[in-house]
Amino acid sequence: MTLKSTVRPIVYKGEKAVQALRFSSLPEPRSGWPVLLGISFPKSGTHLLDQILVGFSKVAPFARRLHSFFAGYDGESGVKHSLAETLNWVDSLHPLDVASAHLFALPEVVALVNRPLFVPYFLYRDPRDVAVSHVFYVTDMEPNHIHHDYYQSLPDFNARLRASILGRSDPSVAARAADVEFPDMAGRFAPYLNWLDQPSVLNIHFEDLVNDRARTLNLILDHLLARIGSDTLRTPRESIIASLEASINPSRSPTFRSGKTGEWKKYFTAEHKKIFKDAAGELLVKLGYEKDDNW
Repeated sequence: MTLKSTVRPIVYKGEKAVQALRFSSLPEPRSGWPVLLGISFPKSGTHLLDQILVGFSKVAPFARRLHSFFAGYDGESGVKHSLAETLNWVDSLHPLDVASAHLFALPEVVALVNRPLFVPYFLYRDPRDVAVSHVFYVTDMEPNHIHHDYYQSLPDFNARLRASILGRSDPSVAARAADVEFPDMAGRFAPYLNWLDQPSVLNIHFEDLVNDRARTLNLILDHLLARIGSDTLRTPRESIIASLEASINPSRSPTFRSGKTGEWKKYFTAEHKKIFKDAAGELLVKLGYEKDDNW
């Protein structure tokens, strides 16, 4: 255990105590204060949502930093976390925490997150842009990623983009680690699909946060107010929205590259379009990015 890992929980608890004193005049919601839980599909703007949710600390006693981050797969080993590990992480969260996760919508996990303890948000992005972002991330930005060496070995960007769309099934991966999975784009999104059907979860398109931010921030605020009561926060709505907007700082995201939408159009060849339609065309329709395969 490092010094940082030892000190961080102490600092976090101290900051929460200060927040509680700072906002002690606010009435406690009837069901108590919740956990703000940002769920995201990888490469969909996770840090953007994190910054927005932490921004509520300016107007309410929520934590000023993330409690923790959890992912279905370990980034360096590629091994999938067990259901028990996932449930233990969810159970580690307490009122007024702000947490972030690439969290699979397994029935047992959904049951926990649907409790009044949580105000959950699910952020996702056009899977075609996810594929492009994934190439840059694995190849150039994260040398410790389980697939970094493989992507570096591919001849060019087109081959890497093909891999990000179709996944990996080559025997070298299975031989190195039997628990490593990297299915095609539809297969990677499948464990998250059940979040789309949960009334307690606010679904957010990354593109709306970029191109229609004011409306989307208002939806994020309304989702919290529906849980804690519209009269709990004593700050005018305009000031709350301004605080959330001011919390967004792309330079503080270690994986931020461009934050643009529709970039896939610059990189997809005719072959990439065909294999994406074959592998994940139905996913684009389900997520609302296309009406059919005529794109």
